[in-house]
Amino acid sequence: MVKMAEKKCNDKNCPIHGSLKCRGKNFVGTVLSTKMHNTAILEWTWKHFLPKYERYEKRRTRIKVHNPSCIGAKDGDVVKVIECRPLSKTKHFVIVEKLGVEKGFKERMEAEEAAKVVEKEKPEEKVEPETPKEEAKKE
Repeated sequence: MVKMAEKKCNDKNCPIHGSLKCRGKNFVGTVLSTKMHNTAILEWTWKHFLPKYERYEKRRTRIKVHNPSCIGAKDGDVVKVIECRPLSKTKHFVIVEKLGVEKGFKERMEAEEAAKVVEKEKPEEKVEPETPKEEAKKE
């Protein structure tokens, strides 16, 4: 069962204090971003078997979820989500419980940011100087 939140909220889309009915699938994942208003991006990884190679590969799922103000999940929190009616074009889940904080989340995010910076710093192509004929054409 879901724990009651300590804070009260006036959100009608809160499964605890509002009138939102939850049904269907439920997942546990890590909050990656809370930059949008009352929305969080949740991610979890799972293993998929590849029969040809007889090995597993890691896959990840990212979804947008409603983050009620009474729960107030932050980046790096491990949360439980439950499916609900569509709240927007892309939001079909709501956070119902905060389970804790993921270990090593900050280090993982810093490593991802460093990898993005390395990709952007690719060497530029050398531009050959124009020949005298090309310069004359421009004039």
